[in-house]
Amino acid sequence: MAVRKNQANLTAAEKRDFVNAVLELKRNGRYDAFVTTHNAFIMSDTDTSERVGHRSPSFLPWHRRFLLEFEQALQSVNADVTLPYWDWTVDRTAGSSIWGADFLGGNGRSSDGQVTTGPFAASAGKWAVSVRVDSRSYLRRALGAGGRPLPTRAEVDSVLAMPVYDMAPWNSLSDGFRNHLEGWRGVNLHNRIHVWVGGQMTTGVSPNDPVFWLHHCFIDKLWADWQRLHPTSTYLPASGTPDVVYLRETMKPWNDTTPADMLDHTSRYTYA
Repeated sequence: MAVRKNQANLTAAEKRDFVNAVLELKRNGRYDAFVTTHNAFIMSDTDTSERVGHRSPSFLPWHRRFLLEFEQALQSVNADVTLPYWDWTVDRTAGSSIWGADFLGGNGRSSDGQVTTGPFAASAGKWAVSVRVDSRSYLRRALGAGGRPLPTRAEVDSVLAMPVYDMAPWNSLSDGFRNHLEGWRGVNLHNRIHVWVGGQMTTGVSPNDPVFWLHHCFIDKLWADWQRLHPTSTYLPASGTPDVVYLRETMKPWNDTTPADMLDHTSRYTYA
């Protein structure tokens, strides 16, 4: 069983193996398929189609399945690789080890946001951004330029204390744990990290930045923590609701996985 570790505790060899597996998925074209899938499921509240990946109750199970698929792709390259998570309540500055040249590389330069250090820098020649929203083909970041600092542990704990998973109107106006974790209400957790990193992370093609996976791995861990804290609470809505994926309805694009299938992660992976 996979054990997902805090990236701050990875050994040099574990960092290298993770990076090399990501680069191989990029080289063989599988990585960009994940970027395309994510971009296709950025749903707004005004869409007439069913919301799946964002602004809806299925935000968490959809990304849990998405991360599992990516982790399995990594393991097809190196069976020992698992997804690490980034605890941004602790590693909260542009000088944190996650941004080291031996791992994800650092900030973008002030002139154009281009990342110039680490294995994903354009100068390394292995990370051309091909699924993009503009003409720029290089990885961009603007760490901390979005205004608000990264969330604190106290802010996270305030969201984990919410006992109800989600509630009507089941979108970005909803109260409850899911929407506060996603960041459309309250202290703003998940969304704030995308803005703090900047660059492609502020767009639908956010997986172009490999930090996407470490950020969402921590979001998944927080959901797992919430599940442990509230064992009698579960995914809502439980039954058919217009434009919303309910508990036993299949999620696109897979059409073989429901939120109910994603509630128990412990048979697939655990968190260190």
